[in-house]
Amino acid sequence: MLAPIMRIPESAAELQLCARTMASSEPWLTLRRDEAQALQLLSNPAKEVYVAALENEITGFVILDLNGAFRGYLQTVCVMPQWRKHGIGSRLIAFAEERIFREHPNVFMCVSSFNTGAQRLYARLGYEVVGVLKDYVVAGHDEILLRKSLAPLDKFTPKPREVVR
Repeated sequence: MLAPIMRIPESAAELQLCARTMASSEPWLTLRRDEAQALQLLSNPAKEVYVAALENEITGFVILDLNGAFRGYLQTVCVMPQWRKHGIGSRLIAFAEERIFREHPNVFMCVSSFNTGAQRLYARLGYEVVGVLKDYVVAGHDEILLRKSLAPLDKFTPKPREVVR
């Protein structure tokens, strides 16, 4: 399995590349997310964005939301088309889990009802379905809420916060 370096994006050009890839890929095509919306999400200071890089080439990225109702929300996993089927998605998810589990006992994510490949991956990685949000983003497609948990909230002790560079 490839072992990309996980890091914070280093330039506006990297964020633009991520936005362009997101807007031209499923599930975001079906969910009608364009490049401007993707860039706005990637640039949101309330989110944490990390890229996977192999020798300065971005292979994928994740967007995390550690605030809000579902603390520990893995909002986006995206792998660049030429790097799909190389284990990058699994590496990105493992990195996101490690980051989230330092502070929160649960990782939450949604997967679109039509995204069966991602559903299989998430089930294989130990995620369980906890609910279905009918017609949540676009009519005719549901979002399936998933959770992976270490412990109940009252039994969890966060680890000291580390800064990722």
